[in-house]
Amino acid sequence: MKTLIIAEKRNAAQRIAKILSNNTSKFVRVGRGGYFKFEKDGNEYYVVPLRGHIVELDYDEKFKRWDIGNLIELINENPKKINKERGIIRILWDVGKDVDEIIIATDYDREGELIGVEALSVIEKKYGKKYRVKRAKFSALTKDEIEKAFASLVDINYNLASAAEARQHIDLAWGASLTRFISIASGRRGKEFLSMGRVQGPTLALIVEREEKINNFKPKDYWDIVAKLQKRKVFEAMHMSNPIEEKEKMEKIMAAVADAEKAQVIEFKKEKKEIPPPAPFDTTTFLSEATKMGFSATRAMRIAEELYMGGYISYPRTDNTVYPRSLNINAILSSLEKSNFKEDVLRLRGERRRYPMRGKKESKDHPPIVPVRGAKLSGDKGKIYELIVRRFLATLAKNAEYTAITAHFDIKGEKFKSAGKKLEYEGWYHYYTYYHFEERVLPELSVGEEVKVKEIRADAKKTQPPKRYTQSSLIREMERLNLGTKSTRADIIQKLYDRGYVTGNPIKPTEMGINLINELKKHDVDVIKPTMTAKLEEDMDRIEKGEKKMDDVIDESKEMLVSIIKNLQEHRRDFGNSMKDSMRTVVGECDGHKLVYNAGKKYVECEGTDTRFYLPRTGKIEFTDKKCPVCGLPLIKIIRRGQSPELRCLNPKCEYNKKKDFVGKCPECGGELIIRQSRNGKRFLGCSNYPKCKVTYPLPQRGVVIPTGETCPYCGAPLIIIRKKGRKDWKLCPNMQCEYNKKSSES
Repeated sequence: MKTLIIAEKRNAAQRIAKILSNNTSKFVRVGRGGYFKFEKDGNEYYVVPLRGHIVELDYDEKFKRWDIGNLIELINENPKKINKERGIIRILWDVGKDVDEIIIATDYDREGELIGVEALSVIEKKYGKKYRVKRAKFSALTKDEIEKAFASLVDINYNLASAAEARQHIDLAWGASLTRFISIASGRRGKEFLSMGRVQGPTLALIVEREEKINNFKPKDYWDIVAKLQKRKVFEAMHMSNPIEEKEKMEKIMAAVADAEKAQVIEFKKEKKEIPPPAPFDTTTFLSEATKMGFSATRAMRIAEELYMGGYISYPRTDNTVYPRSLNINAILSSLEKSNFKEDVLRLRGERRRYPMRGKKESKDHPPIVPVRGAKLSGDKGKIYELIVRRFLATLAKNAEYTAITAHFDIKGEKFKSAGKKLEYEGWYHYYTYYHFEERVLPELSVGEEVKVKEIRADAKKTQPPKRYTQSSLIREMERLNLGTKSTRADIIQKLYDRGYVTGNPIKPTEMGINLINELKKHDVDVIKPTMTAKLEEDMDRIEKGEKKMDDVIDESKEMLVSIIKNLQEHRRDFGNSMKDSMRTVVGECDGHKLVYNAGKKYVECEGTDTRFYLPRTGKIEFTDKKCPVCGLPLIKIIRRGQSPELRCLNPKCEYNKKKDFVGKCPECGGELIIRQSRNGKRFLGCSNYPKCKVTYPLPQRGVVIPTGETCPYCGAPLIIIRKKGRKDWKLCPNMQCEYNKKSSES
């Protein structure tokens, strides 16, 4: 019997083939791809890796040219399914021709089920027949999980695939029509287009609305009255009325306690309390914790997927926060003993809680995110892996125990309270080192005792505006409002950054992002309302459960979208003018004229003249308040990935830039060796006489390049110093193969 196994990616296919064949599988190369082949129990197996979706939805050629007049027709058009991975499809055709059985072994979720069904349909359509088809359902690429999955195959869940396909149709129609309208109306075509979608819109609206609340916030005065008391050590007690909003009340209390020397203890209580460990990781809480460590949500998710493909963790896209009974916790702990966490595991075995901690959400598809194999990893992978391991260990650890201490005082008739807490048993805090218990120590007191009053003060304070969203808090809010899914939220946030709608973390909307939402709000466009997209998410859930048909949900979404586009088209001129204005920012002056930066262009223009200053092709540009010491134009900050931020004059020809870029003389032609940037954003030294002279030298990407004025005694290149914060200066020849560098390293 011949069996075709379809895996989602090459890493997964390789691990599946290796496990099922007991490490005897061989890779058969076909063009740039290939498949894994092995024999078992007299049967032949072929494991074909896909690259995600091999089929994509797209519109007919007549819609390739963006036209604001045919958007309604575009929405009502049924997109075509196009074979995009032709090499992989040919392999599926060749291998699938004579097989007796097909097993889908893609990720078990909506997207994975659709990817598998797409591959199956490509084969069945080619040969016009139906195959015997089964599904391998697993949550980790480990030996036990894979063997168990292939020993107990299930049927394909076509409702799951239909829910994913409905999302494809809906997101394509919404994204294509809204993006085209906004881009054309705003004059932003080509690479500088402005995107908008049914989840992107309400997510950006959340950020803009939060910014409006911050800007419109009017702080109110209030006071906290604090008594500094002493019994051997000094501690503080707060007035029971804090916070006090009326100044008269504050002054009355302060007058009453003005000359107080003693505070009498009227109540002293100790109470044993416990803090349970955090719940197991689902996707949202994992991303929330990872972003607190400095990772972007998309970066954290990408690393988690790599760890899953490598067989280190379970499937990272899950809504589950309850460990299923089938999860072999003891086996995971045994595996972790072979990692850097051996000591923690051994300690945990002696103080493990009876039942693992459980969260509020439970689903049957996948377990929470857990480690499945002990490993010693480094770099960013190591950090994310450690986060997942420590969360897992914490959920198995006992509650932390502490003593809560409260003391009430009477100071000349006014009541004060002091609270303290002392950690008695570390429990899960030992394993999950990202949280810290903060102790507040109070002295031992007894009722009726008097303690010394050192000082009583009234701290004047103001109420604070709400905080901006962080990536962590925004992901949690998106989940609460049912915006997007566990699989798409990180990418949606990243898209807002990529399109220039938001910046920073905490997240701040740009003028363009604010204007876009305000314009949509002004015309009451439903695309920015969370309820609209949440309704569609619920409908897709109902498709998965078999309660609604895919075509009905798609048709309903099209009706919503047609109404939105008609509304926008009625206000096209106002919308477009407002968006164009929002993209123009005054960044300084030039000979008495305004210097204007248009976010859709790669230059700054001196308004009313023909003068333009073209910006660097690579890197993120930030305009500063500083002026060039040579010509007086604004200095710009250039931020490139992997490099230290660089300050440059807006005028690329300014002597300020030339002095910063000049390193020394070219040893070949005597020209100037200048710091340049490649198209990929990598800096290097190049000769000013290029293309006649093609001398180039690579440069370290981090650190400040400082010319020494010295020439290399071996090759004649200028010697430079690389200066990095917190490190010793590194003097080198830019010719990395030069004898000078070898001698320096030896000394």
